[in-house]
Amino acid sequence: MSKQFSDLGIREELQKSLINLKISVPTDIQKKTIPVILNQKEDVVALAKTGTGKTAAFGLPLLQLIDTQNPNIQAVILAPTRELGHQIYDNLVSYAVNISAISITSVCGGIPIKPQIERLTKATHIVVATPGRLVDLVKRNAINIKELSYLVLDEADEMVSALKEDLDTVIKEIPKSRRTLLFTATLSGAIKQLVQNYMSKHV
Repeated sequence: MSKQFSDLGIREELQKSLINLKISVPTDIQKKTIPVILNQKEDVVALAKTGTGKTAAFGLPLLQLIDTQNPNIQAVILAPTRELGHQIYDNLVSYAVNISAISITSVCGGIPIKPQIERLTKATHIVVATPGRLVDLVKRNAINIKELSYLVLDEADEMVSALKEDLDTVIKEIPKSRRTLLFTATLSGAIKQLVQNYMSKHV
């Protein structure tokens, strides 16, 4: 059964954790996006509603692409709410259970910032954040996202209107050469504008 994830190019350590989580058949969004994220260099825009398995669609290939020898933050996943941020973080940790060298942390708003600042002094590869908290950490020089390779905007349609300003601040801090992976339930005018402003023209 799990052969289907191997067909998508997912490594054995990750397949093992999927089997333990009783995930054996990739969803449509996973089939479409995993090979693209793993094998191409362009930005990705994916239309996906909540509950379609999109955390694994970006999470599995990201875990595979992280260079564990490099202590810098290589991927930031932005989520519109603290609840979604924690959910993404928990999922990533459960997928990465057999990759001991990988370090993931969550920095979402609504909880004390001091322990998060403390945590960011240690090597971290993937950060799951809400935009407001990420901007706060950037302004305090508590996080370094200047070496970032991947920016994931999850449920981007929930983020554009309310959080556009925070997003602008984040985009200024990260390398132009990063890849942006955008997941949204709708392709509104605001999302199209976002794609135009922040993403490479290959999408």
